[in-house]
Amino acid sequence: MIKPGHVVGRSTDAAGPVRSLLPGLLVAAVGTAAAFSLNKLVPAVSALTVAVVLGVAVGGRLPAKTREGLGWATKKFLRLGVVLLGLQLGLGEVFGLGAGKVLAVVVTVLVAFFGTLLLGRLIRVPKGLALMVATGFSICGASAIAAMDSVAETDKEDVATAVTLVTLYGSAAIVLVPFLGQALGMSPQQVGFWAGLSVHEVAQVVAAASPAGAGAVAIAVVIKLTRVVLLAPMVAGVSIVERRQGGASTGKRPAIVPLFVLGFLVMMLVRSSGVVPSPALSVAKVVTTLLFTAALFGLGSGVKIGALLRAGRRGLALGALSTLLVAVVGYGALTVVGV
Repeated sequence: MIKPGHVVGRSTDAAGPVRSLLPGLLVAAVGTAAAFSLNKLVPAVSALTVAVVLGVAVGGRLPAKTREGLGWATKKFLRLGVVLLGLQLGLGEVFGLGAGKVLAVVVTVLVAFFGTLLLGRLIRVPKGLALMVATGFSICGASAIAAMDSVAETDKEDVATAVTLVTLYGSAAIVLVPFLGQALGMSPQQVGFWAGLSVHEVAQVVAAASPAGAGAVAIAVVIKLTRVVLLAPMVAGVSIVERRQGGASTGKRPAIVPLFVLGFLVMMLVRSSGVVPSPALSVAKVVTTLLFTAALFGLGSGVKIGALLRAGRRGLALGALSTLLVAVVGYGALTVVGV
């Protein structure tokens, strides 16, 4: 016979962890709503960036009971967001570019990534910050930074600084890409290709290519999302390196290929199969942004502003150099490919 008290005790034990998460989850929900509202007022600044800034601004004022839920949201929502990100691009769109354009994307991402790491070492930027800047500037901005943070040994300040730099230099690119494209006599297709190769966030890519027309925007988005595809192998590669180094020093090793990276690839295959209707893809895109926004708000809430300011000067220099590097390599790639 089961004692009533025993059943109640088990129910109470199960409810305990959920109750401990609720305060932080509620704060994350409010922060996400605020980030989306501010993004509507200033569309040039992505909701992801606004979420980080809001998190940093209010983090020191939040009660201790919110920390567990915010930490849970940061980790879980981030990984689920990366998985759903795979639904934004099918393999057919990548292959439709042709081998030359795909190779140009791969070369640009690799040169920008490893070149930024080298530049970071030369100007003595902390390793974690250099990795975050290299990831965000070479692949897909804040979402790539957040994904890489889940497998790399980094500080929250490194992530927040990198996201801020993505916003700063990506916003500058919105103005500079169309201006330089016109000054260099580039065609709309070339402007779109260059924007897709060199600008950081998807929203920034669209804004940078828009002055050149709808055709430029179309190719810019496809090129940009092809860069996003490289998020999976880049994260997996860093995870392998961290696994080897971390295993020796701490005895703890991350997975060779994180499950959320495999999920990203599976979602790409699902998108490519054509079984997911367009309305569902649209919903998934919104949900992806919501998840990333909540995760980055949680991440920002744990940032110590003093440490963030101390990293600022060299971080600014690395962001400028990385932006210049990816722009020059991207321009060289479109010239070689003959767009």
